[in-house]
Amino acid sequence: MILIFSKTAGYRHASIENGIAAIKQLAATHHVEVQVSEDAAFFTAENLARYRAVIFLNTSGNIFDDDQKAALKHYIHAGGGYVGVHAASDTEHDWPWYGQLVGAFFTNHPQIAQATVHVDDPKTSSTSMLPAQWVRTDEWYNFQENPRGHVHVLLTVDEKTYQGGTMGSDHPLAWYHDFEEGRSWYTAMGHTPESYSEPLFLAHLWGGISYAANLKE
Repeated sequence: MILIFSKTAGYRHASIENGIAAIKQLAATHHVEVQVSEDAAFFTAENLARYRAVIFLNTSGNIFDDDQKAALKHYIHAGGGYVGVHAASDTEHDWPWYGQLVGAFFTNHPQIAQATVHVDDPKTSSTSMLPAQWVRTDEWYNFQENPRGHVHVLLTVDEKTYQGGTMGSDHPLAWYHDFEEGRSWYTAMGHTPESYSEPLFLAHLWGGISYAANLKE
């Protein structure tokens, strides 16, 4: 079973409902049970132990109290899986451990635009279906720091193909890493409602969920 968690205390994405519906459909196709919540009280050690992965779907702002933070840490330390989608990196900015779990914190973004995404590693569950150069429209996040070096980068975005990138020639966009005793996968894509009807994006997303949940396809 996986949990889709979409609580927001900052900006709320209009695409959250689209994302929930799309992930539910993907999970049904793969015979995986899903629960959906925006209640941070779900975050207890006992409750989180039920889930193979927790998906932070466009969460934002400071959404946890200290007990709930401790429960998430316990879940990861017990081998749990974390999936961060888009604004998951714009969540709990004052909690350094969470930033390490995600891989990097969001800092800003230009307007929605078409850009070219490069596949760094085409041999993973969330990239094997993608073209080497993937042209799509989204909101392209800049990050406080480049996470390369402590995560395995899967995708980068080519700043020459749009306006407003601030990270230069190496702009990671999606990555994964073994974190403490758990697994973490993050994609910066997924701002627009249209993203959740794109077959390639959905395959990328489900591949990340499969990694984090340690599902055997």
